[in-house]
Amino acid sequence: MKNQAVLLVNLGSPASPEERDVRQYLNQFLMDPYVIDLPGWLRWLIVNCLVLPSRPKQSAEAYKSIWWSEGSPLVVLTQRLTDKLALQVDAPVHFAMRYGEPAMEKAILQLAKAGVDELLLVPLYPHYAMSTVKTCLEQAKYVLKKHHLSLNIRHLPVFFDDEQYISALEGVTKPFLNEDFGHLLFSYHGLPERHLHKDDPTGSYCLAKPDCCQQPHQAHQTCYRAQVYKTAELLANKLGLGKEQYSVAFQSRLGRDKWLTPYTCDQLVELAQKGVKRLLVICPSFVADCLETLEEIGIQGKEMFIEAGGESLTLIPCLNDHEQWVSVLADWVSQPWDNYPQLDQ
Repeated sequence: MKNQAVLLVNLGSPASPEERDVRQYLNQFLMDPYVIDLPGWLRWLIVNCLVLPSRPKQSAEAYKSIWWSEGSPLVVLTQRLTDKLALQVDAPVHFAMRYGEPAMEKAILQLAKAGVDELLLVPLYPHYAMSTVKTCLEQAKYVLKKHHLSLNIRHLPVFFDDEQYISALEGVTKPFLNEDFGHLLFSYHGLPERHLHKDDPTGSYCLAKPDCCQQPHQAHQTCYRAQVYKTAELLANKLGLGKEQYSVAFQSRLGRDKWLTPYTCDQLVELAQKGVKRLLVICPSFVADCLETLEEIGIQGKEMFIEAGGESLTLIPCLNDHEQWVSVLADWVSQPWDNYPQLDQ
């Protein structure tokens, strides 16, 4: 009989909101070649000469504004999700972070040493991107090769259009939809446009025409932009929203390269200037609340919207450890693991 285990993987967090820990975290995160996908020497220069001299102090202040007494919201919420999921499935459930602690490498090593011979890796990212899903899978491959582990790893595929995932999003969103709400803004984490071109298996389809995401195409299997728009469309339909009642934007850009547009900061101002008074914002590219939701939207975004003429901005919580989301994950984990892709080593 196989000795199985489940490993949930999220992005990560600094060990504390202190500047030294934030600097260490940012260095690990930004030096990942799947995050800043430039030649190593140029990535080193950007990170060490342009980002790390000033960004850690700024980010530390942002982290301090949302840090919980128990620790990082992202880590705490992922731990809660892990604990709840463990009560609903037969296999042991653990969690790790791609950056920071608990580290993926340590977690996989510990499971292998404990006798686990089959692992289901669950990247907690609904949409495919090289800076999320791909780097997670590549790190798992790296650990297996580095330590010569004979561990069979399968992984959960992206679930951006899965009916159960959309229903779980509906479950956290519907309580906020009352007669007073003016507009629902989907704010997704942004990506440099070059990432879409690199992930395009055809090398020529993505972003080649304005409606590329609306036309069925094989490139959508790895196209972040097409997948986030699909999530928004499916959830809006499930909520009974008309096209004029919601919109899509992208947040958290870094550097001067062209990123996916429209930018969330611009949309917040534009919606307020168009007369939207009560704005709801949902961030479906994150399954757990973190700096990008709690601070960037919940604090900075709210101030921006109100300064532009809006009256209130309400951040809809991520799925976090919502009971419906736990049940969805439990159902997926309980399916025959042979149904899931094997890690290609």
